[in-house]
Amino acid sequence: MAKTIILNTKEINHKIRRIAYQIYENNVNEKEIIIAGIEKNGYVFAKKIKTNLEKISDIKVNLCNVIVDKKNPLNKIETDLSTDDYINTSLILVDDVLNSGATLIYAIKHFLDVPLKRFKTAVLVNRNHKKYPVKADFKGISLSTSIQEHITVEFNKSESIAYLD
Repeated sequence: MAKTIILNTKEINHKIRRIAYQIYENNVNEKEIIIAGIEKNGYVFAKKIKTNLEKISDIKVNLCNVIVDKKNPLNKIETDLSTDDYINTSLILVDDVLNSGATLIYAIKHFLDVPLKRFKTAVLVNRNHKKYPVKADFKGISLSTSIQEHITVEFNKSESIAYLD
């Protein structure tokens, strides 16, 4: 089965920079925010957003790794920050691809137990056929795909790519 490239390295970097600007515009009055990336690709994407955000603003950006068991999303969600670290802060939950919305919705549920100042979501690729009522506030690209199609994002040191297979 052939891979159809959706985004190349240059396009991904452009999307990340644009999302960083959008996050900055939405948090311009904040001194500190948390970018919480869902383990693996979401966390890598969050680190890239953090790097770009620190280049364009003086907001202190704290990175948080969110561990979700994607096969059993009802299992306890873990983060590498304590709950006290994100009370009354602005938090952006980040993942690489918004497929059905299951991973994002279970991760959102974890953060709903904490009084946050503001909560937003960001994804690189937003597929337009979700099972759950979750939306991406900041997105790199939106695609209408079939249920059978799969989107993969690969972040490597020198190159990144998003493709449909």
